Amino acid sequence: MSTGSTNPKLSVIIPCYKVEKYLPKCIASLVGQTLDSYELIFINDGSPDRCIDILKEWQSRYPDRIVIIDKENEGVWRGRWDGIAKARGEYIGFLDSDDYAEPNFLEDLYQAAKSADADIAVCGFSRTDLATGKVLSREMCDKREDFTIADDPGRLLELNGAPWNKIFRASVLKGLDDLSAIPPVLDDLLFHWLAYLEMDGRVVFVPESLVNYMVRSDSIIQTVKPQQVDPTYAAFREVKRRYTDAGAPKAKQEALDAAAFLHLGISFNYRLAASPNCDLDATIKKCTAFLNEYFPTWHDSPYINGRYARLHGKTYQRLLTVSRFYKLGLLPAFLSVYSAVINHLGIDIKW
Repeated sequence: MSTGSTNPKLSVIIPCYKVEKYLPKCIASLVGQTLDSYELIFINDGSPDRCIDILKEWQSRYPDRIVIIDKENEGVWRGRWDGIAKARGEYIGFLDSDDYAEPNFLEDLYQAAKSADADIAVCGFSRTDLATGKVLSREMCDKREDFTIADDPGRLLELNGAPWNKIFRASVLKGLDDLSAIPPVLDDLLFHWLAYLEMDGRVVFVPESLVNYMVRSDSIIQTVKPQQVDPTYAAFREVKRRYTDAGAPKAKQEALDAAAFLHLGISFNYRLAASPNCDLDATIKKCTAFLNEYFPTWHDSPYINGRYARLHGKTYQRLLTVSRFYKLGLLPAFLSVYSAVINHLGIDIKW
């Protein structure tokens, strides 16, 4: 299983911080992959627990497979950029160190990407509650038509905002410029949209659950705070400026505007609503003003309307529905009902 002297087909980047309880399962799932040529780049991000010891122990058993970057703590965002710089693969993938993958995770994604000469390959995943082991949902597992970004960038809205169920063409990621400030929230999403700016090729799908994403109550996305709003907005503003300065096609900029509404207007505000210090009405008002100024096509987006929803299915139908509540000033009521439903049923319904 050694990659030998040639570059591997695929590099996988796994940041590690305070995950000693979960890391061995993650590593075991990756060293046993069926793909014949890949490398695993683990970033020990100054973790104060036994992560580095666990990584070195596994590296001693798989010296040709495992690469370790041991560094001071700078967070997941910086760690991923360090991993990209180190990666030798034709494609680059990611996994969170408290999650684990199915044995065919890398092979299925690589073969799908390679056969279509795709910029991105996406697989399905299972969201599982870490405390109870209950599967909350299986996502991206329905069959979807491949698409070309240049032809229909609106379909980028279908892709979940995390990188760990995707592989990307390495040459694109290695050419990206970092943001001037690290986004405290929704950093994965903004990383995607930095990559999308440089991509016009194909996106292919593997409609099987190949990643097991473990939902932890203390994860960053579950604990958004009001003081994180302004720096998150600043990061979105910088990404928008990149698109404008690059002269990105109108359709791609409209897709970015729609994504900003979906993730700031809905997802971000939903997380903020859980904070006892959040004035939700004021937060939504501020968000709307921000979207209107920097992402102005969100309100009449060609990707958030009945025609596009009929053509492309449930993702866009849900987005259209929640946008109507938002525009009518009913988002607080909608979020209240949404929270009650998912808490009562013990499931998560993605919007």
